[in-house]
Amino acid sequence: MTDLKAAIDARREALIALTQDLIRIPTLNPPGRHYRDICDYLEARMAPQGWDCELVRAHGTPGDSEEFPRWNIVARRKGSRPGDCVHFNSHHDVVEVGHGWTRDPFGGELDGDKIYGRGACDMKGGLAASIIAAEAFVATHPDHAGSIEISATADEESGGYGGVAYLASQGAFAHVQHVIIPEPLHKDRICLGHRGVWWAEIETQGRIAHGSMPFLGDCAVRHMGAVLEEMEATLWPLLASKHTEMPVIPEGARSSTLNINSIHGGAAEQAADFTGLPAPCVPDRCRIIIDRRFLIEEDLRDVKAEVTALLERVKAQRPSFRYEVRDLFEVVPSMTDKDAPVVRTTAAAIQRVLGREAGYVVSPGTYDQKHIDRIGKLKNCIAYGPGVLDLAHQPDEWIGVTDMLDSAKVMALVLEDLLLGQP
Repeated sequence: MTDLKAAIDARREALIALTQDLIRIPTLNPPGRHYRDICDYLEARMAPQGWDCELVRAHGTPGDSEEFPRWNIVARRKGSRPGDCVHFNSHHDVVEVGHGWTRDPFGGELDGDKIYGRGACDMKGGLAASIIAAEAFVATHPDHAGSIEISATADEESGGYGGVAYLASQGAFAHVQHVIIPEPLHKDRICLGHRGVWWAEIETQGRIAHGSMPFLGDCAVRHMGAVLEEMEATLWPLLASKHTEMPVIPEGARSSTLNINSIHGGAAEQAADFTGLPAPCVPDRCRIIIDRRFLIEEDLRDVKAEVTALLERVKAQRPSFRYEVRDLFEVVPSMTDKDAPVVRTTAAAIQRVLGREAGYVVSPGTYDQKHIDRIGKLKNCIAYGPGVLDLAHQPDEWIGVTDMLDSAKVMALVLEDLLLGQP
């Protein structure tokens, strides 16, 4: 461990510079800017060091276009003899900047031990740490067995369909035995998986009429009000009563949850500079988007049936009530067993680097493990990386240099354990 630790410590300035460079490429999603630029940057860095780099465009996936193509990179380094393949996967896209920043969101400013910028924590710091870990490991053990892969993939923030899902559908994980996703879950915790999610649009339907004679119409907004009232009375209490054995963080996410993402009824909203008045109409449509997060103990069919039963109860009380439910997005829960090889190896590395036992958590929201599990058919997958999850998507997002160095040492030790003991 001593040589490997020294090799990573010696790369401190390189780690800082790499993280800053990645932050300074504004890979905003939506719409998907500069995806090719960050892949080209990584290829220019890694190919001269002997990594075989493949750039993959996810043609035809959601959001892919000639203006905003969905580009991914997979870098491979083969060892001197056969063995397992260890794959580090990071997404390169970042969310919108938002308001409230006191630093340049794409400046990569270093202040003390912190590097600031959009994506610093989620998850360009984790990507940089995995690259430094792999480079230090290869320099220390050039005759290792097996192979190492590092991928930087698109669109995790919008479902991952232009990134890991596409790669998995093309068989990119068929030869891989171990996957680590360096999401910001704290350097002493292993994330085993995530809850499930069902997004749906619920539409209530009425009949348009003149606003001065609403009795001639049927107000879809009032119908939706009845739906929301029934949710308050029955559905939210039901969800709060459900609890999981999954070690989900934070504590409130150990129950099932439902969020209403948006609501709209009636005429379309006009542009901000419109100075006229709205037309007097009874709204004949009202829509909400629901975000239902469910537990590994729940079945998706039952999750949907709860909402259907609620709507049917409202229908029984309102003779003219009509509704429609449209599925938008669904992911079943995923959780790797604590006895899986990558879990045991990472836990041992955390103990050796940090001097304390690893914590085990499950994410309240989904990330790209879902595609590696469901499409790639690989269960031996975890999320482990530097950073404080609460900083993700926040103004003045930052990543700690010391945390990245420590996480890089953990990742490098995982490589030692998995790739040196093989014949």
